[in-house]
Amino acid sequence: MAEDTKSFELEDNHYSEPDSNLQSPAKKKKKSEKKKKRVPSVNAKIQVLSNHPQKTPPLVCYFPSGFDPHKDVNEEAVEEQDSVRARVYRHKNKPNRMQLVVSPTGSNVDFVGTNYLGEATAGKQHCSYGLGVLDKATQSLKIVPIASNMIFRLDPRIRGSDVSEMESPSVENEELSVQEKAEKMRELTNLYGTKKSINQAKKLRSLKQEDDPDTKKDLDGKMKNVVVNKEALESTGAQIARNIPTYNVSATTPREAYPLDKIILKGEWSYLEDLYSLLQEEAEISAKYPSFVRNRIYKLQDVQDEEEKKQLCSIFSYITHLIKYKDQHSMGDVASAKSHKFPSMIRQKFSSMFPTSEARRLSTETINLLISHVLVLTLFADEFSSDPSDIAKDLRTSPYDLRLHFDNLGCKFIRKNNLSLVTLPTPLEFPELRQKRRR
Repeated sequence: MAEDTKSFELEDNHYSEPDSNLQSPAKKKKKSEKKKKRVPSVNAKIQVLSNHPQKTPPLVCYFPSGFDPHKDVNEEAVEEQDSVRARVYRHKNKPNRMQLVVSPTGSNVDFVGTNYLGEATAGKQHCSYGLGVLDKATQSLKIVPIASNMIFRLDPRIRGSDVSEMESPSVENEELSVQEKAEKMRELTNLYGTKKSINQAKKLRSLKQEDDPDTKKDLDGKMKNVVVNKEALESTGAQIARNIPTYNVSATTPREAYPLDKIILKGEWSYLEDLYSLLQEEAEISAKYPSFVRNRIYKLQDVQDEEEKKQLCSIFSYITHLIKYKDQHSMGDVASAKSHKFPSMIRQKFSSMFPTSEARRLSTETINLLISHVLVLTLFADEFSSDPSDIAKDLRTSPYDLRLHFDNLGCKFIRKNNLSLVTLPTPLEFPELRQKRRR
């Protein structure tokens, strides 16, 4: 309960007349009577009361028909009992629904108002109502909330009729459904809303649109003439399920199995020349590059063709960016990856291809897809006969897990000079996918 003390003055409206020496005694007498009727100011203590769960707040109502319960009653009935009887009803299953019935004595007409039909459903209220009671004796003004925070409209009803389902002729006969309310709000938004709110409402409506029977019928007719490429569909489904780069099942060589131009796009090669520039300057290769790249710098020095050397350097740079991106968005961030700088185009591509969560972490499926891209590029770098020991350390994964990734790419392990090497036989053969059991 909040209390405050304020001073206010209640007085009747009166108008001053122009001074004149020709005023009659009657006018002077009336003027003096008006001065006597002035209400003195009152210093009142204001108390604002809140709702009490165990008590019913007062109900405020009005009669649009002009009925006055203190005048329009049978005078003989007033002498015997109260002139007006008021009753309040609550819904059995929905206690928030209230109905007020005012019955004048000596009349067969009841005045009925509700808080869930008619004027109460005309629109959402944007203000609060309260009832103030001034006690001059104690000089206090109590302000209390009213029931349902609304003023009941009392419409006349013939006594004995089923008033629960009747409604005022000036409003709709049924309670508005959720869809109807949403439609009305949409119309108001289009008429008076801001440009931003109108665009948001259009987007929301497009998302909630139901199927149009005519459009669906037309679409079904067009789909009958569409030729479905089942092989491409199965290939796409396998790529999503296996989390591997784009591949060619009918490839006859390892280079055609995973097309390089599908992994590194044409416009990205010019952003991957950092390692090639260091080689041209004969600068030392820093430790920011993964061990897989540092252990193969000797290969670059043996390559005589500059275009081939530049391509191999770009593959090494792309592998570096992939590993650093994984380290930046994995649990236990690696310190060396925090300061790594990505070319803007590469950063945008990774953000869309390997999206992160709100906590800027990669999901398990996304990490598997990233690792698959790295492993395919390592095969290109080692001419499809690669020792996976150093890349396993760079990816911070166990040899067993890395072997599963290679198997999922269709690779095979061979033994050569006491080394376990990874190869890529063609045509590609993938292990059967295990379907998860439904619990």
